[in-house]
Amino acid sequence: MAEQAAKRVKTDSGVVIGTHNGHFHADEALAVYMLRKYIPTYSTAKLVRTRDPKLLDECDIVVDVGGEYDASKNRFDHHQRTFTTTFPNRETKLSSAGLVYMHFGKQIIAQRLAQPEESDQVGLVWRKIYESFIEALDAHDNGISAYDAAALEAAGLKKKFSDGGFTLGAMVGRLNPNWNDVRPTDPVEAQAFEDTRFELASQRIGEEFDRDLDYFTSAWLPAREVVAEAFNARKEYDPEGRIIVFKSQSAPWKDHLYTLEELEGEGSTKPLYVLYPENPAPDAKWRIQCVPVSKDSFTSRKPLPEAWRGFRDEELDGISGIPGGVFVHASGFIGGNKTFEGAIAMAKKALQI
Repeated sequence: MAEQAAKRVKTDSGVVIGTHNGHFHADEALAVYMLRKYIPTYSTAKLVRTRDPKLLDECDIVVDVGGEYDASKNRFDHHQRTFTTTFPNRETKLSSAGLVYMHFGKQIIAQRLAQPEESDQVGLVWRKIYESFIEALDAHDNGISAYDAAALEAAGLKKKFSDGGFTLGAMVGRLNPNWNDVRPTDPVEAQAFEDTRFELASQRIGEEFDRDLDYFTSAWLPAREVVAEAFNARKEYDPEGRIIVFKSQSAPWKDHLYTLEELEGEGSTKPLYVLYPENPAPDAKWRIQCVPVSKDSFTSRKPLPEAWRGFRDEELDGISGIPGGVFVHASGFIGGNKTFEGAIAMAKKALQI
């Protein structure tokens, strides 16, 4: 019945994007959004959701259906048995979101940065957004877990609690109609009902993509220069370069720090503490934060001394022997002092303990 409804959609009134009807997923919802929002050719495109090969043949671009991947023909399906394409230097098999992003992502980012697609900065953001956002959708749609299930079982690792299952894929999936929702009996109305839910899902996942695009182009990328400057000056505070100082204002530093470390190569001493003012004001208090073993880890390379943890103000001063103490977190991953001089003294003393 739904296919009959799809056949009654006119496809000769302009540019048309095709995808499948029925239960929708995050990958095609985002693929459609990226094309419409950021690629001028498809900004006013009509969307046809169908599995009818004849209707799909009439579409200008087809995503997540059709059994064909051929960028020269604007066909971006990933369900065929022979499909093994991945994003450059990644191992996760692509979904329709990854395919569209791989082919159109640089154009999207170049427009935002007003730079050529071949520029280093466009390439840097293109790779970063894939790794931080798109790849999770590719994995979800292809049934790829973030962890090896057999290795987890062998290690006896189990979740301590439910995290609610709120992934990007789940966020879109819950916008599908429920099994017992009342639906129109007319095929055309039933397809329109389903399409309305898809449009809502496409907009919702698209908003999250927009936020990532905004962040990585307007905040994350400019931070790279700030972090590189502090990284290169780190031996000013410790001969071995274990302390990094952001002199005027902090910036998102973890991603860039690990990248800079990789570029420097093995054998160099890794930073252990990062110091920064709480705000740009001249009298701002200072923070000392421990570098984690990895970006998303709660384990520090070298936590602040155990004897300092959980103490504040004058009590912390007495224990540490450093005036101006504000606090040290109970886990030892961060602390604070009223002045830069106090914060740097805490970092240097912590190195020795």
